[in-house]
Amino acid sequence: MESLHATHLGKRYGRRAALTDVTLTVPAGRIVGLVGPNGAGKSTFLQLVCGLLSPTTGALRVLGAPPAADAKHLARVGFVAQDAPVYPTLSVADHLRLGARLNPRWDPDLAERRIAAIGVEPGRKAGRLSGGQRAQLALALAVAKRPELLILDEPAAALDPLARVEFLDHLRDSVTELAASAVLSSHLLSDVERVCDHLIVLADGRVRLAGDVRDLLRDGPHASLEELVLGSLR
Repeated sequence: MESLHATHLGKRYGRRAALTDVTLTVPAGRIVGLVGPNGAGKSTFLQLVCGLLSPTTGALRVLGAPPAADAKHLARVGFVAQDAPVYPTLSVADHLRLGARLNPRWDPDLAERRIAAIGVEPGRKAGRLSGGQRAQLALALAVAKRPELLILDEPAAALDPLARVEFLDHLRDSVTELAASAVLSSHLLSDVERVCDHLIVLADGRVRLAGDVRDLLRDGPHASLEELVLGSLR
């Protein structure tokens, strides 16, 4: 089964084209690194995948259906935004209770294990957590939905190096446990190298490169992921 399939996908904001003629397929079970310079169209693509935006042209299928096709389809997709949105006045435990009420596939044991793994007291207010802890809480809430696809838009952008590594390791472990797929947007190639096995490079709203990292490195002249990405942008 395919996680994502886009055919001549395009999105315009007035006269400005954010995405143009994006055609790609992502097999299920991959952790996808979505990379490209600022303004490449990464966030627009992820918002289309989540159903927050509608395409101007072309078609997109997510887990075999149009994005956000219905409530059941929404439950199959987890989303973590760049600012790790949590409610500062609610405790960690309050967030877990809210997640249980809002998500029909909620797994309380998984949620509690993820919170215990990051060492956060359930009674602490989210507003008193560090940036890394808030990001980990947002990830735990998304994972406990037991989604088939996780979408992450620069979730570790503001984290220090240690917190970033811990976040990425939890992401990889969660995807493995769920047997899910994930799309991780990041401006750091080190993030992609650590956890991703599939790559999409966007620039100027177009796909410059897409495929499994191992195949791309094997079939091309580049010796590293950095060379591969930079070569696709020239």
